[in-house]
Amino acid sequence: MAAETLFDVVVIGAGPGGYTFAIRAAQLGLRVACVDAWRNDKGGPAPGGTCTNIGCIPSKALLHSSEHFENATRHFGDHGIRIESVAIDVEKMLARKATVVRQNNEGILYLFKKNKITFFHGQARFEARSADGYRIAVAGTDTMLSAPQVVIATGSVPRPLPGVAFDEKRVLSNDGALAIPQVPRRLGVIGAGVVGLELGSVWRRLGAEVTMLEALPAFLPTADEQIAREALKQFTRQGLKIQLGVDIEGVDVAGEAIKVRYLDSNKAPQALECDKLIVSIGRLPTTEGLNGQAIGLKLDERGFIEVDASCQTAVAGVWAIGDVVRGPMLAHKAEEEAVAVAETIAGQHGHVDLDTIPWVIYTAPEIAWVGRTEQQLKASGQAYRAGFFPFAANGRARAMGDTAGLVKVLADAQTDRVLGVHAVGPMASELIAEAVLAMAFNASSEDIARVVHAHPTLSEVTREAALAVEGRALNI
Repeated sequence: MAAETLFDVVVIGAGPGGYTFAIRAAQLGLRVACVDAWRNDKGGPAPGGTCTNIGCIPSKALLHSSEHFENATRHFGDHGIRIESVAIDVEKMLARKATVVRQNNEGILYLFKKNKITFFHGQARFEARSADGYRIAVAGTDTMLSAPQVVIATGSVPRPLPGVAFDEKRVLSNDGALAIPQVPRRLGVIGAGVVGLELGSVWRRLGAEVTMLEALPAFLPTADEQIAREALKQFTRQGLKIQLGVDIEGVDVAGEAIKVRYLDSNKAPQALECDKLIVSIGRLPTTEGLNGQAIGLKLDERGFIEVDASCQTAVAGVWAIGDVVRGPMLAHKAEEEAVAVAETIAGQHGHVDLDTIPWVIYTAPEIAWVGRTEQQLKASGQAYRAGFFPFAANGRARAMGDTAGLVKVLADAQTDRVLGVHAVGPMASELIAEAVLAMAFNASSEDIARVVHAHPTLSEVTREAALAVEGRALNI
């Protein structure tokens, strides 16, 4: 039996939650080990989890590449830029994406070294409780770790369509959708959520005919209804074909063709034929291989690890963060939980406010929001005031030639405290940070309105929306 190596804490997983926890815990003086099984195409370590390897980072690389292509083919002429011939080199685009991913992998390994974090490459598995806490084996090695504190940050995997396995050649998860070697003529997407919209947008910009099938009767029901309506209008105008309220009956894969059989919103039978099919119907928490039953770890009815408000499980000294626990499956949510848990273990007072976690969809226009939607406020009976301002009335947006969308501010009718901010438009992902900060400090809409915003900037739209809460927007 291999000798055990003792640490203060072991974190399982090196995604946004895991590696952030490891760094913060090391900063606080703890002896930290991180175990992660992700491999690159050469079999070496690829820390960063789904986000870095087949999620947030590579999708943004392709979104930027495809947006450049669309600008060159459709919009540069408006700026007086003449290009006689434009072509897309998909192989080079994918190679650039791979380079971006590798740079992020290497950056995390550098941070581990800088912070004296011991990294182990392989699948972690609970063996048993021990006198020092918990014994953890690393599969494929003779390594045995022991620590009184363990943090599980194993992330999530894509949910397959029942009866239709991912082959990543024709039926694609986010992984395969980021590596299509040639632009498909016809692309089907099941699920019009964040992943479906982003990846559908990538290949639509490059020339694919994209049809999206969504089971829910409303588009982006978690977003504010006004924002969702505007987004749907813009996506439809761009050429995305989005059908809502469909019921998938089956998928037939024969040869190179894929046929999706479904009922439309009127319950009429329909069929979609496509060359590639992306299935983006949600994600499942990853607990397979952990052997959590060896220490009494409990899962809820949906497969998530049960934790309290501090991310502590019912097993003393064992914590869980990120996609594997309740709450939104967002990288920055995992990072915030990571810091909070590290500080709590170190004797400080870690805290995460799930009500101020921003959401972003990196399409064009971008969609971002934080806090409550107008429909949520109406349903709860809370009195509120709303103000909104369109990008079409903003000088910077006009200069950019990107005027679609608006910013909306919702504030308490009595106290004026900001309850939610919602945006669809250029750089909404960056603009939402001001709203998160305002809500974190319990700011009022008047606070935002009275802060000087540089001119001309897109951020002025947020200020004008805050002014509009009191009916005093200046530029409309």
